[in-house]
Amino acid sequence: MEDPQLLYCRAYQERMNLITRGLAAAALLALPLATTTPAAAAPEPAAAPMSLTASINALPTADEDRTGYQRTSFKHWTDEDRDGCNTRAEVLIAESRIEPTIGPGCRVTGGEWFSYYDGETWTAPGDVDIDHVVPLAEAWDSGASAWSAQRRQAYANDLGSDVSLIAVTDNANQSKSDQDPAEWLPPLAGVRCTYVAEWVGTKLRWSLAADQAERAALARVAEGCGQQQVDYALAP
Repeated sequence: MEDPQLLYCRAYQERMNLITRGLAAAALLALPLATTTPAAAAPEPAAAPMSLTASINALPTADEDRTGYQRTSFKHWTDEDRDGCNTRAEVLIAESRIEPTIGPGCRVTGGEWFSYYDGETWTAPGDVDIDHVVPLAEAWDSGASAWSAQRRQAYANDLGSDVSLIAVTDNANQSKSDQDPAEWLPPLAGVRCTYVAEWVGTKLRWSLAADQAERAALARVAEGCGQQQVDYALAP
């Protein structure tokens, strides 16, 4: 059996490599799909990095309420920048560790994706899901029920953060479903600090609340996370 510490180190390094998104971004720019180049977006206001514990404490506290939730309330996999690629394709292209193969209509047909939740690598796009780190239902429960349809769409297609949407094993994503960290954490224990930091950063980015059970679970994980920090930029 492979050394768990080596597996953790590999998973952590792979996650850091994904966040750079350099190679895949270059592949996207090379696509002859868009007839115009969108104007550069204004930088989003970035908060100063905080410790994981301080970030958890910065989350507003509120009870969750799923009344009225429908997944269709969050229109997703749209083409927000109108470059011919929808959000799912954008993430697949950005996170592929090799230059992806792309067919007509920006259909991604090949590449290589590392799922940091479980340390698995996949080459078939059909084996990869795009996970909302904070699930749509959880966002609804935590404050998005009061948003406009346009803001919920922006949340569901958030390409302004490297960690709001990530490519993961389909089975891991289905196992997670709409659960928060009180109910589900990645099966690869060594990446849970990274996951919790990304969860908290996403909630802070979108000014979403946490309930008491969620806060307690986040705090338990944070106890073993040393100097883990949370970086995020407020959503426009």
